[in-house]
Amino acid sequence: MSKQLLIDHSVFQPINVLKESIDARTKNTVVIGLVQACDKPNANRRIYPYDVLYPQVEKYITGPIAENRALGELDHPESSIINLKNVSHNILELWWKGKDLYGKVEILPTPSGNILKELFLNNITVGISSRALGSTTQIGEGLVRVEEDLDIICWDFVSQPSTYGAYMRPQHSAGVGINESVNFQQQETKYSKANQLMRDLICEMSGVCCVN
Repeated sequence: MSKQLLIDHSVFQPINVLKESIDARTKNTVVIGLVQACDKPNANRRIYPYDVLYPQVEKYITGPIAENRALGELDHPESSIINLKNVSHNILELWWKGKDLYGKVEILPTPSGNILKELFLNNITVGISSRALGSTTQIGEGLVRVEEDLDIICWDFVSQPSTYGAYMRPQHSAGVGINESVNFQQQETKYSKANQLMRDLICEMSGVCCVN
């Protein structure tokens, strides 16, 4: 079977707090939460078996994360290449809780990273989405299973709805920076607001309004 580009959206389930990192190395904004789940259908009706995803995550940990190059973009390109000019974040850690994969993600002070940070600061909800190469097998009832040739590219932040219409929504709370919560009743107006704010920020930062 030939590999295809697999793009899958999932809710970025927060653990506790989105805050300014206490790491004196960067002092960048860091978010911690659920990045992917195994052995159950996602929004695209794909199932990532644990025994398929686990070795690829370990490979990602000992490769891109250990080498400080676990980069991702703001919104998905239809490409298997990470475009450095659109990079917004770097994954610092990944770990398992049962069959759920959690991550610690640093938002970088790049143009796209600043947009992502401003979206959080403006209480805009965003999701997280995996990008990988791999083949799939139809297993009935509209479901497909991801096969062992999976090759993870990255995880991107996205503005479109996550699994089952859920978003990650940061909330301000005195004394702790920005707290996270999941709101499962966000309407399409939030999506529109996110797109409008992104367009405004790009235009303001670049001086050229080239985003529709």
